[in-house]
Amino acid sequence: MGKKIIKAVTLSLALCLIFGAVAVPAYAAKKKDRSTITIGIDPGHQSRADTSKEPDAPGSSTKKYKVTGGTSGKYTHLPEYKLTLQVAKKLRKELESRGYKVVMTRTKNDVNISNSKRARKLNKKCDIAIRLHADGAASASANGASMQCSSKNNKYIGSLYSKCNKLSKKILASYCRKTGMKNRGISYRDDLTGTNFSTIPVTLIEMGFMSNKSDDTYMANSKNQTKMAEGIADGIDDYFGF
Repeated sequence: MGKKIIKAVTLSLALCLIFGAVAVPAYAAKKKDRSTITIGIDPGHQSRADTSKEPDAPGSSTKKYKVTGGTSGKYTHLPEYKLTLQVAKKLRKELESRGYKVVMTRTKNDVNISNSKRARKLNKKCDIAIRLHADGAASASANGASMQCSSKNNKYIGSLYSKCNKLSKKILASYCRKTGMKNRGISYRDDLTGTNFSTIPVTLIEMGFMSNKSDDTYMANSKNQTKMAEGIADGIDDYFGF
C-alpha cells in the first residue's frame, strides 16, 4: 500500500511539473520583471538656490531660475528640500525592495544641480521619472496632494502625454489612498523645466501643503514618510501593471 502511495505522489508531482501547476509565486515572478525597469527620482530643490537662468525647454528663449530653494513647513520649519530627500530615500528603499533599479538626481542637500541637468541625468538610464515636491499657499486651509503633468499640446514632451498622464493618475490615486491625503487632481503645465527636458514619461507630485498644519506635521513624521513612499511605489506598480 505504501509503494502505491509513493508512486501516486511521484506521478502527481511529475504531472504538475509538466503542466505548470508548480509555478514560481506570482510576486517572485513580478519581482523578476521589475528588475528590468529603472525608476528615476528627483528630490526637488536643494539647500541653496541657483538663481542664474537656463532655458525652460530645449531651444527655448524663455529662461527660468536653474533651481530654487523651495518652501518650508510653517509649523515644523522643515525645509522642502530636506523633506523631498527624506521621502526620496524611503522611496528608493521601497522600490529596490520590490525589485526595481533606482537612480536619484541627488543623495544630499548640499549640491547645485539645475532642473535641466536633473532631467538629463534621468533620461540616460531610467524608464520613468518621478519629481518630488511639496506645496505652499497663502491660505493655511489649502491641503492635499496633486500632480503636475505636461499637456498633450506640449511641443517638447507632448508625444509622451498619454504615458505621463497615466503615470500621474496612478501615483496620485495610490498615494492619496495610502496616506489619506485629499486628492486635488492633476494640473497640466508646460512651463516646468525639469519636465520639458525629459525624454521619458515624467510626473511631479506635490505631496502636501507645508503651509497647512495637518499636512505639514504629517509629512515631517518618518513613519508617515514611509507610507508616502509606499503610496508612490504602489502607483508605479499600477502604471507598469504589477
